[in-house]
Amino acid sequence: MDITSIVIFLVVGAIAGWLAGVVMKGGGFGLVGDIVVGIVGAVIGGWLFGLFGITAGGLVGAIITAFVGACALLFVIRLIKKA
Repeated sequence: MDITSIVIFLVVGAIAGWLAGVVMKGGGFGLVGDIVVGIVGAVIGGWLFGLFGITAGGLVGAIITAFVGACALLFVIRLIKKA
């Protein structure tokens, strides 16, 4: 993995985490928090998309996959916090 791939990975994580924070909570979590939520969301989104047989390619597809996973992550965290 070269430096360009790492930067793209972090930017996709930041965008997806920020979008999920806005949609699910009403605001972001700061740069580092958005990146962490986006990266974990990308893993969850990739698993969910694979489970349903959905494929998303390219940069926009990666952002959408990470966004869906990050929203699912924040939804589960919200459920756990209420319990």
